[in-house]
Amino acid sequence: MSTMKTPRRLMLGLLSAGLMALLMSCGGGGGGSASNLGLGTGTAIGGDSPSGAGTGSGGDSTGSGAGTGGSGDTASNGNTDGSGVGSGGTGVTADAAGIGAADGLGSIILNGLRYDTATATITVEDATALQIGMSARVAGKVDSDFTRGIATQVVSGAELRGAVSRIDVGAGSFVVMGISVSIDAATVWADASGLASVADGSLIQVWGLPGAPGTLRATRVQIAPTLTAPLVTGAIENLDATNQTFTLGQLTVSYGGASFAGIDASSLANGVIVRARGTAAPVGSAFTATKVEGWYAIPVSNGIALQLAGVITDFASRGAFEVLGTPVDATNALITGGPVGSLGNGVKVEVDGFMSGGVLVVKKLRIRHVPGTGGPASFTLIGAIGGYQSLAYFRVQGQPVDASGSGTVFENGTAANLANGQRVTVVGDRVVDGVLIAQRVTFTP
Repeated sequence: MSTMKTPRRLMLGLLSAGLMALLMSCGGGGGGSASNLGLGTGTAIGGDSPSGAGTGSGGDSTGSGAGTGGSGDTASNGNTDGSGVGSGGTGVTADAAGIGAADGLGSIILNGLRYDTATATITVEDATALQIGMSARVAGKVDSDFTRGIATQVVSGAELRGAVSRIDVGAGSFVVMGISVSIDAATVWADASGLASVADGSLIQVWGLPGAPGTLRATRVQIAPTLTAPLVTGAIENLDATNQTFTLGQLTVSYGGASFAGIDASSLANGVIVRARGTAAPVGSAFTATKVEGWYAIPVSNGIALQLAGVITDFASRGAFEVLGTPVDATNALITGGPVGSLGNGVKVEVDGFMSGGVLVVKKLRIRHVPGTGGPASFTLIGAIGGYQSLAYFRVQGQPVDASGSGTVFENGTAANLANGQRVTVVGDRVVDGVLIAQRVTFTP
């Protein structure tokens, strides 16, 4: 037995050394630029204000750093070159991009990884501020274990806005603008208690993660959006460059008179994910786009660190599937959240790894939802309490919180310590009617 293990250990050691060398070699550039993100002018928001997100690009206005004081749970704010990620300003960093849904605020937690946004530019479209459950793209640097990050840029925009139809509460699905939308336990309900509160034919807005063509996994749903202009996102099918049309799900989009952002007409191709915006609702299945935007740009440069959250498609094996249209190899990944055998098409995952030859070679994979089985949901807020009214209603990072449940656990203090200005970390498993239901509240210095 020992004679078989020794060569394997030697190989693992060589692979580890090679990965470390790769990480050390990719310290500059390559994280993507604003011009590739496919989003128009939005609202820049700030960070840790008791009254919620403010304007500007600043971060934590109520405390030093983006973390929890001197506990070591913070990425260094002082080094924009990425040399200081992690406690004490140490750690190997790599140029990185993350695409997924915001799991938390303070600064921003994306796919379970907390990015310090003290020096980041944050641009939000289709909403006034970045909120839990919104899809987003983060560019910056991360440490080698995907535990800390420093963001230079955060952008977010909605995926769908239009009339809802074909609501199936039992199946957890509905259709908007020709796109079939599914929900899961991690779907955030901004102003409703759930799918049963959605009325057929009403205008709604959805943030989500594209899956197979014509499908979307909703990460946040707003049933009374302030904006009304129609919006649809999906993977292009049936591209007809001559007639300047393509289909998104069941919708035929005409783009002949459209402007372009983050992509141009010559770059359109089947399988490319785009946002199509218009001024008038579809007529039947025909939609006239006034603007076509590239969806969040996914970098392909060798060595770049990449985080993706999405639904598995084109599954052949653990070493060959796609997430958000990106080829993935998770052969040697650490897999958590469920059994390896549950991986397959339709499974929602988060993957962290490094690009190599156009393939995301995964270091960590977290299973977030398995159809018919379910999966874990967790949201985190880090910051100072504001707008305190009662145990059942206060705000952190502008997000309403209810900590009145009998099962809520308080650490480093009690419910009596809740007060405006008190810094806390709040963890909950669902957002209902816009309120995070707290499971744990930890008081921090």
